[in-house]
Amino acid sequence: MNAEAVMQELEGLGKERLKKMYVSNGAHEPLFGVATGEMKPIFKKTKINQQLAEELYATGNYDAMYFAGIIADPKAMTAADFDRWIDAAYFYMISDFVVSVTLAEADIAQDVADKWIASGEDLKMSAGWSCYCWLLGNRKDNEFSKDKLAGMLERVKNTIHDAPERAKYSMNNFITTVAVSYLPLHDKAVEIAKAVGPVEVQQGKKTIHSSPNIQKAIDKGQIGFKRKHVRC
Repeated sequence: MNAEAVMQELEGLGKERLKKMYVSNGAHEPLFGVATGEMKPIFKKTKINQQLAEELYATGNYDAMYFAGIIADPKAMTAADFDRWIDAAYFYMISDFVVSVTLAEADIAQDVADKWIASGEDLKMSAGWSCYCWLLGNRKDNEFSKDKLAGMLERVKNTIHDAPERAKYSMNNFITTVAVSYLPLHDKAVEIAKAVGPVEVQQGKKTIHSSPNIQKAIDKGQIGFKRKHVRC
């Protein structure tokens, strides 16, 4: 399948209700409003195809950009490629659920994520912290530096309340993910969550707090959880 054929199939799967929902979350035209599960039959036709992924991502169409993440070959992408993708990610559903997910399957994931976290730019920071969440929820504990992650927890504690809006969500999720999916720092993450407390978002109209989410995971016996695959 070429890019034009994929775009035609995506357009045919579009739903106005989903389109409105995506727009309410920050998406803008062009987009069709395709449910992610509806994309699987197209993937069976395209398989992993990096060149096609690049063409689709470059369209700027939200649904095409999402599908590009499904068919991309992360190990074939360079740091420059990921930088190009994050620069084109105009809202969090692309930065955190397309770019960071794709990056999490690359060997260079931590290096790129570290650079984005240090950038000071909201969506780059959000994608960097999100990437670590995807990594921790999938890779074995021994693939990470305990000292490095402990330092990252301290960084969250000291900076989250003054961080950019979207980064706050991902930093809060990082605390939860360390507590749930990285056993060597479970106790420290629990302590950090309590120390951080509720975090104000949406100009103070809402708060997020990792402690209740950690407790839910404890109650459900999910501590140590790892998923088999990052991408669906």
